[in-house]
Amino acid sequence: MSEKDSAHGTAHQVSLPPEVKLLQEVTPPFFPEGGSGMTIVVDWPPGHPGLPPHRHSGPSFGYVMEGAVRFELEGEPERVVEAGGTFWEPGGDVIHYQDGNALSDAPTKFVVTMVCAPGQPMLRLVDEEELKERAHLRAPRPSEG
Repeated sequence: MSEKDSAHGTAHQVSLPPEVKLLQEVTPPFFPEGGSGMTIVVDWPPGHPGLPPHRHSGPSFGYVMEGAVRFELEGEPERVVEAGGTFWEPGGDVIHYQDGNALSDAPTKFVVTMVCAPGQPMLRLVDEEELKERAHLRAPRPSEG
C-alpha cells in the first residue's frame, strides 16, 4: 500500500529518542495463528525487471537501502520508491505487479519482511489468464497516458 497509509496506527505512537527514526507504521490485516515470517534482502543489478506479477500470502513490509524500486500493486498507480523510502502490501488476493530496479545505471537493494499465511507458500506467480481477467483492476500505467 502507499506511504500515505503509514498514518494508520498512530494511536500506538511512542516517544522515540532522537537517534531512532520511524520509517513506517501500518496496521496490517488480521493474521492467523500459525503463520511464519521471513526477512530477505533483494539486490537487483541495473535495469533488472524484478519478479513477474505475483502474490504474497500475507503482508509484506519493505525498506529501500540503495537505489530505487519501481513498485506497483493492483489498484494503485505505479510509483518509484527511492533509497530511504518504505513500502508495504497487504498480501492475500492483491497482485504485486512490479518490484524491479527503476535505475538503468546503478544497482538497487531493498529489504523485505514478509508474513506467511499458515500452510501457504510465501509467493505465488500469477498466470497470464488471470492477469487478463483482472486487467480492469490495474491502475493506468504512466506510459498509457
